[in-house]
Amino acid sequence: MRKSFFLYVFVLLFSGMYGIAQNSLNSVTAQPGDGILSLLRKQGYDPYAVYDEFITLNHHVLQDSVHLIAGKVYLMPDAPLATVTLVDSIQKQATKIKEIESVSYEIFGEKNKTVIAKSERLKGNVYYLVSGHGGPDPGAMGVYAGKTIAEDEYAYDITLRLAKELLAHGAMVYLIIQDENDGIRDDFVLEIDHDEVAYPDKTIPLNQVARLKQRVDIVNDLYKDNKGKYQRLIVTHVDSRSVGQNIDVFFYHHEHSKNGKKLAESIHKTFDAKYKKYQPNRSYAGTFEDRTSLYLVKKTHPAMTFIEIGNIRNAKDQVRIVDPDNRQALAKWISEGVLLDFEEK
Repeated sequence: MRKSFFLYVFVLLFSGMYGIAQNSLNSVTAQPGDGILSLLRKQGYDPYAVYDEFITLNHHVLQDSVHLIAGKVYLMPDAPLATVTLVDSIQKQATKIKEIESVSYEIFGEKNKTVIAKSERLKGNVYYLVSGHGGPDPGAMGVYAGKTIAEDEYAYDITLRLAKELLAHGAMVYLIIQDENDGIRDDFVLEIDHDEVAYPDKTIPLNQVARLKQRVDIVNDLYKDNKGKYQRLIVTHVDSRSVGQNIDVFFYHHEHSKNGKKLAESIHKTFDAKYKKYQPNRSYAGTFEDRTSLYLVKKTHPAMTFIEIGNIRNAKDQVRIVDPDNRQALAKWISEGVLLDFEEK
């Protein structure tokens, strides 16, 4: 696969898909070690296609809104089984297929490479996604289950999941940091490597200022190329604080950017609403505020938000980061905030 990876949407429109392979199971009992993604996959679903419906059906028997409880019975979505694995055969049988434009989605990994359209709500919009650190710099480090974990791997996984969500709504997405080998991963401990590159295939410098300047230059050059289009930048990091400090997801923006502030506020509003729905006994303490001192916030041209996911050294925050169900929820919630930002413009 070539490292230069410019994402477009590949939309399948066909009749009868949702009448294929309807699930005959109404419920299933969670076993020890099951997560939402693994449970859905074991039952034959594309877990990402039905994730939200599963959460809605079972929110009253989920721990912290995203965790299964062993021994509890969970309702299964009324949706086609193994949607992604059926795509090839469906394409051969379908009479109505519309290909807007597509490239390989190998960047998402073999299990997740197919993007099926949910809507065209973001059609024509351009989003630049930057995951923190990468290449020679793993970023903040922590220890989970006796193993070292690195910020760049988790920020990248969340960013990939976010990219897939935005693509599914018709957006044009640029992944500014890329790793052709990783894809979306459902592991708790993500293996650390140093082979990430910057779009399209640039070696990431070790020097911090050079590394940040490289990202700024890439984004600003693309911003000029896409002049006249609706453009936004989302930067994702994982913070590092004292071991005892538990923090919520929070957002930064440029002090003079009304659109950047609105983007940060829209995602923040979405997170606040999700916490009230799924964790009503726990207040959400995340904030959105200007932080123009940050290099990427200060120097990049698109309206943007800089997201800190949590403290990689804190045990409670680590659960938010290492659990793949949580990473999927984070990406989904961010994407819903992005939709809110655009549709309330």
